[in-house]
Amino acid sequence: MTQFITELDPTNYAFPPTEQALQDPNGLLAIGGDLSAERLRRAYQSGIFPWFSEDEPLLWWSPDPRCVFEIETFRTPRSLRKSLRRSGFTISVNQAFDQVIQGCAAPRVTESGTWIVPEMALAYNQLHRQGVAHSIEIWHENALVGGLYGVCSGRQFSGESMFFRMTDASKVALIALISIMHGTGAKWIDCQVTNPHLTSLGAIEVSRADYIEQLNMEICYNTDNTLWQPRNITHQVFDYVGLS
Repeated sequence: MTQFITELDPTNYAFPPTEQALQDPNGLLAIGGDLSAERLRRAYQSGIFPWFSEDEPLLWWSPDPRCVFEIETFRTPRSLRKSLRRSGFTISVNQAFDQVIQGCAAPRVTESGTWIVPEMALAYNQLHRQGVAHSIEIWHENALVGGLYGVCSGRQFSGESMFFRMTDASKVALIALISIMHGTGAKWIDCQVTNPHLTSLGAIEVSRADYIEQLNMEICYNTDNTLWQPRNITHQVFDYVGLS
């Protein structure tokens, strides 16, 4: 059966139903539109996210299955607790969003480019200024050595990217995020697409239908205004993993 990709109207923020996403490539739903804050908000509230390279048009995705971390059952590996204890890391939230984006956008050793093109970085910085996109920062001797960023829709956090410049820094950023979300009652942290690194940390796959059903509940909740206030959360993370 022939399948078609919806071309988004630049003047209309509506997305097609996620059920219309292609199976191959998995989750490709629509093309075009823009990266305005309003369109991005609606995308994440619908279980959709942008993902494209510099030489591609703007592509929108909703894969099936979906990769998530289950917050309540997540357990910090013993080896990572030991690493965190001796790391000397300081952990913060929303204190260096621009720098985290830059760290995530830098090409990996095994890659020649990045999907976080300048227009993408600009769009998420705008969401950050509106209190929708957030970052976790890992510091060592006042230098930023790792972190992650993503978008929060009600109680649902969708992780976008992470980076590290010291061993385990990105893993610690993930634990810090889970420690923040643990008290909200949220069920999952969205990781979008499975990869071996996420699986090794305990990520699981759920069907897109189950993810959307849970998302529709999570977006109805308002989180505490202090949840994403810029601050040092080192002690909070140590308490969460049982190191205090």
